[in-house]
Amino acid sequence: MNFRLIFTLAAALAAHHTFAQTPVLTVEDCQRMAIEQNKKIRAAQYQIDAANAAVKSAAANAYPAIDGSVMGAYLGKPIGGALNGAIPEYFGSAIVSVTQPIYAGGKIQLGKAAAAKGVNIQQEQKALTTAEVLLNVNKAYWQVVQVKEKIILAKKYQEMLQGLQQELKNAYDAGLIYKNDLLRVEVNLNDASLRLTQANDGLVMAKLALAQVTGMPGQTDFNIADSVSGNFNEVAAQELTAAAENRPEIRLLHQVLEVEQLQKKMLKADFLPTIGVSAAGLATGGKGVNISNGKDFMGSWYGLASINVPIFDWGKKANKVKEQSFKIAARQQELENTKELVGLEVQQAYLALNQSVKKIQTSRLSLEQATENLKLANDRLKAGTITGKDVLEAQTIWQQAYSSIIDSKVEYKINEAAYQKAIGALK
Repeated sequence: MNFRLIFTLAAALAAHHTFAQTPVLTVEDCQRMAIEQNKKIRAAQYQIDAANAAVKSAAANAYPAIDGSVMGAYLGKPIGGALNGAIPEYFGSAIVSVTQPIYAGGKIQLGKAAAAKGVNIQQEQKALTTAEVLLNVNKAYWQVVQVKEKIILAKKYQEMLQGLQQELKNAYDAGLIYKNDLLRVEVNLNDASLRLTQANDGLVMAKLALAQVTGMPGQTDFNIADSVSGNFNEVAAQELTAAAENRPEIRLLHQVLEVEQLQKKMLKADFLPTIGVSAAGLATGGKGVNISNGKDFMGSWYGLASINVPIFDWGKKANKVKEQSFKIAARQQELENTKELVGLEVQQAYLALNQSVKKIQTSRLSLEQATENLKLANDRLKAGTITGKDVLEAQTIWQQAYSSIIDSKVEYKINEAAYQKAIGALK
C-alpha cells in the first residue's frame, strides 16, 4: 500500500473539514477584527498618514528651494535683429535658482511643531473612533447573544405549550374539559411559533449588524461563543473624575488647545523681520545673444539678499493676535465643559452598571418564583384542582421572567462596555 498517498489524502480531508467548519467568535475576536477591518478606523489611520506627510512638508520649509525654467523664443521682423542685431532673432535660455530662508521670525519651527501636534490630534481622533467602534462591537455582539438566548427560550416555551396541549387533548378526549381550554393553548402555540420565526429573523439581522461593524459586511456564516452566564458583579467606587482624563476626547482637546497657542505664536512672528538669500544662474543661446561681444552664447548669475521689516499696518497684525487669544480662551472653556460632561457620563455609566446588577438579582428572584409557581400549577393540574388556563398563565409568567433575566444580563454586558469606554479603558 502507498502509505504516503493515504496520509496525504487524510490530511487533505482533515484540512477540508477544518475550513468547512463555521467559525466561532468571541467578543475579543470581534474587537480585534474591528480594529483591523472597520472602515471608520481605517479612515482614521489614513488621516494619521496624511498628518505625517504634513510633518515632512513642514520640515522641508527649512531647506533651500531649487527651481529651474527653460524658455525659447523666435522674434519676427521688425523686432528680431533690430538695433543692428542687438535684439536676437531667436534664442533659448535656462535658469536655475536657489532660495534659502535664513530667519522667518520662528515660523518654520512653529510650523513644524504645529504639524507634529496635527499628528497627535489625528492619533487621538483614531483612539476616539476606536473606542466608539469597540462599544458598537460590544453592543452588536451581545445583541446576537440576546437573540440566541431568546430563541432557546422560545423553543423551551413552545415545548411547554406542546406538553400542555397534549395533556389537555387527552383530558378533552376523555371528556374531562371543554374544548375552549384546548383551543386557548393552540392559539398560544401559534403565537409562540410566530415569535420563534421573528427571533430567527432577528438573529440574522443581529449577525449582519455585528458583521458590518467588524468589517465583514453581509456575512452571517459564523457563530458566537458566549451566552449570558457568568459573574455579574458591581463595580467598586473610585475617583471617577480622574478616570475621565483617560478619555481620548480630553486628550484631543488638549492637543487642539496647544495648536491654537502655537498659532498665536506664529501670528506674533509676523511682527519680526524675515531674512532670506537667493542665487540664480542662467544660460542663453541664440543668434548674437551675448550683449558684450555679439556671440551666440551668454552665461551669468546673480545673488540676492532680502530683509523684510514690518513697520505699520494699522493694527491688523495686533488684532489678529487678539483674535487668536479669544479663540484660545474659547477652546479652554470647551475643554473645561467637556471635562464636566465626561465626568457626568462616567458617573452615569457607573450607576447604570450597578443598577444592572440589581436588575439581574431581581430577575433571578422572579424566575425562581415563577419556576416554583409553574411547578405547583402543573402538580395541581394533574390533581385536577386547577384548569389548563391557570397553567397557561403560569407558563406565560415563567416565560416573561426568563426573558427578563436574559435582557438584564445583556444590559449588564453592554453597560459594562459603556463604563469601560467612559473611563477610557475600552481601546
